[in-house]
Amino acid sequence: MYMSNSSRSSSGFLLALVAGVAVGVAIGYFLNSEEKDELVANVRDKADRLKEKAGELKERVKEKLHHVNDPIDEVAG
Repeated sequence: MYMSNSSRSSSGFLLALVAGVAVGVAIGYFLNSEEKDELVANVRDKADRLKEKAGELKERVKEKLHHVNDPIDEVAG
């Protein structure tokens, strides 16, 4: 089955959102444990990586939109 680029981008965003929610739930559960310092460090590291990937995705989407707008600007201009 073929997925358009926008469908893949939406899927990636939803996956990141679900991962973020899962991390949030895990943090809430383990903050009461004795291992919370280690957990917080691990979650912070994973959140930083997720933030970096989201930034990369944002740049790719902006680039794709720019390429779409160029032909439209040429026709409209």
